[in-house]
Amino acid sequence: MSPMHDKNDIKKSCVSDLTNSVDAGSEWNGRAILLLDLDAFFASVEQLDHPEWRGKPVIVGGDADKRGVVATASYEARTFGVHSAMPSAQARRLCPHAIWTHGHFSRYREMSNLVMDLMRNESPFLQQVSIDEAFLDVSPTRINRESPIRIAERLQDEVKQLGVTCSIGLGISKAVAKTASEQNKPQGLTVVYPGTEQAFLSPLPIARMSGIGPAAQAELKKYGIATLGDVVHADEDILRRVFGINAEVMRARCAGRDTDLISKGDPAKSISNEMSFARNLTEEKDVEAALGTICDKVARRLRKNKLYAQTLTLKIRYNDLHFRTARQMLHTPTNNEFELHKYAMQLLPELWSVGTEIRLLGIATSHFVESGEPIQTSLFDFDDDSDSSQINESQRKKQELSKATDLVRDRFGENAVQFGHQIRTNKNLTGTAPKNPSDYKKSC
Repeated sequence: MSPMHDKNDIKKSCVSDLTNSVDAGSEWNGRAILLLDLDAFFASVEQLDHPEWRGKPVIVGGDADKRGVVATASYEARTFGVHSAMPSAQARRLCPHAIWTHGHFSRYREMSNLVMDLMRNESPFLQQVSIDEAFLDVSPTRINRESPIRIAERLQDEVKQLGVTCSIGLGISKAVAKTASEQNKPQGLTVVYPGTEQAFLSPLPIARMSGIGPAAQAELKKYGIATLGDVVHADEDILRRVFGINAEVMRARCAGRDTDLISKGDPAKSISNEMSFARNLTEEKDVEAALGTICDKVARRLRKNKLYAQTLTLKIRYNDLHFRTARQMLHTPTNNEFELHKYAMQLLPELWSVGTEIRLLGIATSHFVESGEPIQTSLFDFDDDSDSSQINESQRKKQELSKATDLVRDRFGENAVQFGHQIRTNKNLTGTAPKNPSDYKKSC
């Protein structure tokens, strides 16, 4: 199966008497933890970057004649029995016609960072456990009652827009979420509603629980313990022989009662977006449209994080691959795309003149505050001739327009509302993320 699928192909499994609907999910009570697992990640990125490889078996790993092992195999290769950690020589025998690559790990890290940024946009409580896997606490609060299921669906859609797919498990604990994420791969969404944890976990084989490795499995089977439900009801002495001081921790995990927390990360250092173009930009109208599109994305992320930026940085990569940046302190902290675009256009002449070819544009915002109060940068930083009432009215209208588009996109998806500059720019995108890691990082 190719890493790209239609939205209707997403497989969903809900373990509950409740109807499988977002309305049911909006009544979620208690913690909500999701585990996002990128499907055949390395191979999917290779298929994304090599369109001619899509639909074909792809193996990322070491050389078969040098004791190499398989890092990741595409789903097309898995149909031949190839899997991660398999010796490359064996994989070559099983699938001799596969496309092989040693991998491009800087590219995988880049794509992983993009996915983690999408997750941080939903909640600051993120725990990344590997390059292709992370937990996220999306528990409803008094302020934010959005359905955890809706958040999971949105993340799947946004990840797909990057060119890869993911499977998500959703439950009240990390153990439940992790186990559920493996239930319907690829591109599955498995929801275990509160109160249904034991019904979901009990019949599963012990190998399905993280933390029960081959040695522990063999030992448990000596005592006739074959399922997670058997572990829950096992004698304490037996569990102590197998797991030692972690006996009760493993019992709680198998019952879906683990209470491991996901800590909030450090505050964001920067929020950014950049775009590479299929055809170099040389005309001002195209550059202006592209900057507008990028500012839309950055401003929306700022609003999701309830942040206002005090500094804007413009980045341009030219046709010869070198790049330059320019930075400006904003008079008034903002999370409005129209204001960001205004400042970006003011910086543009410092870096570019009409006719110079642009391969990539980027906008980064930094030095955040939690309100949009003006900053006094100079004792004389005002204009006696300005009409403050007109300025305030213009800003109010811009804010209302941003709020309205946010509401529509939250409900119907990021592409539900597109302005002319976005349509113009999107026609000239490469369809992939930039090949080089971003110079701007959102650190959380």
